[in-house]
Amino acid sequence: MKQKANNTQGSKTISTWSLALMTAAAVLSLRGLPMMAKEEMTMFFYVLFAIILFLIPAALVSAELGSAFADKGGGVYTWIKEAFNSRLGFVAIWLQWIQNVVWYPIVLGFAAAAIAYMIGKPDLALNGKFVGIISILIYWFATFIALKGSTFLSSITSKGFLIGTVLPGVILIVLAIVWLAGGNPNEIQHLPANVAEIGTGAANHVHPRLFPHIAGISDIAFMSGILLLFAGVEVNAVHAQEMKNPQTQFPKAIFLAALISVAVLTLGSLAISIVIPYNQIELQDGLLVTFQQLFSHYHIGWMTNVIGFLIAFGALASVMSWISGPSRGLLWTARDGQLPKPLTKTNSSGVQVNILLVQGAIVTLFSSLYIFMDNVNVAFFLLSALTIGLYLIMYMMMYAAGIKLKYSQPALPGAYKVPGGKTGMWFIAGIGFLAVAFAFLVSFFPPSQLPVGNPLTYVILVVTGTVVLVALPFIISITMSRKQKQG
Repeated sequence: MKQKANNTQGSKTISTWSLALMTAAAVLSLRGLPMMAKEEMTMFFYVLFAIILFLIPAALVSAELGSAFADKGGGVYTWIKEAFNSRLGFVAIWLQWIQNVVWYPIVLGFAAAAIAYMIGKPDLALNGKFVGIISILIYWFATFIALKGSTFLSSITSKGFLIGTVLPGVILIVLAIVWLAGGNPNEIQHLPANVAEIGTGAANHVHPRLFPHIAGISDIAFMSGILLLFAGVEVNAVHAQEMKNPQTQFPKAIFLAALISVAVLTLGSLAISIVIPYNQIELQDGLLVTFQQLFSHYHIGWMTNVIGFLIAFGALASVMSWISGPSRGLLWTARDGQLPKPLTKTNSSGVQVNILLVQGAIVTLFSSLYIFMDNVNVAFFLLSALTIGLYLIMYMMMYAAGIKLKYSQPALPGAYKVPGGKTGMWFIAGIGFLAVAFAFLVSFFPPSQLPVGNPLTYVILVVTGTVVLVALPFIISITMSRKQKQG
């Protein structure tokens, strides 16, 4: 027998602005700025690709589905369960959850790098042991905060996002403008001649490209990484039922979050490209190196320590914004019998205790990669590639569900609908599906911009990790079904 949803967290306490900030915090992380800056002016091509073919379709489809099923909760689990069946619903929420678990070490590593600058030891930002240990400590602290409940969590997340992500992003953009106004070199005009992907022309006069030079799939492997920077607009749909008027408020929160994210990511990445030479942009600490150079130039080097603290706080807020969302959706599957009964346990605040503990153990394991891999940047992107594949499969399922529900449940309630009815949903969800399918294929190719070592080893690791983590929910679901029949 299915259990009723725990209503402890169902008090109508989350506002449109709070959910928008929670969602923007889930989508927007300054850790992605160096990755986009690595593409120099071609970043605008990738950002335009991400906005038109990914961000807009994802926002529109998740806004309609979130509005339609606001009273049921469960997020993508409920959406895909209603469209297809509970097993595929479980697979979808599993993919959202497990990609999130793999993603944590990425943003935690970024937070660890910020702490290294905060304490005045920037060399530690690329020290695997330091990054690994600090990442693990930060995660367990974030889990402790998450156990306090969504009302407390949303308050911390909103403040942390504004102070630790938006504020440093604005400071970076303003400083870059001041840098240019002061007659300092614009590094976009001094690109290396041997990197054809971002520049073109003679060795003594290289022009930045607006459209990428594509000689092979590996040249656009970064595209799927940039796409991931805009992922997550649907993650806080599980909190829609905690709003006073979710049918109206949820879509507004989604679009507001998308607007904030695009503005900060694009302008912030451009700022790094202007200040730092291409060959010196590192994925792990490129943002902090930029701040260090700017602050040193204007003789306020001590601000590097301050900004390190703010960025670490922002990364913590980003982690907290994700901790409760996908794991909360997983709780719904446990209540539907898709997971062992112990995982349905919640505390007095209605938080899924055992799921968070299991999640913490897996995050600890993945964070240990930093300790054992020689190149922190490669570990960083390897985790990103694995994360991308898992998440994009979930998005393909979400788009398919949007189309299917237009036929199986055409009279669904909800204040927001994708324009154009069935035709509009086919067009919007179809574009989104094709875009993520293409990015999914690209994610298996090692990027030409990184020294990944043996390309074959890289591909094997990503493919194996993806296959195993996609197969697991099917195995778990089939096993649980057999146990229920036997019981």
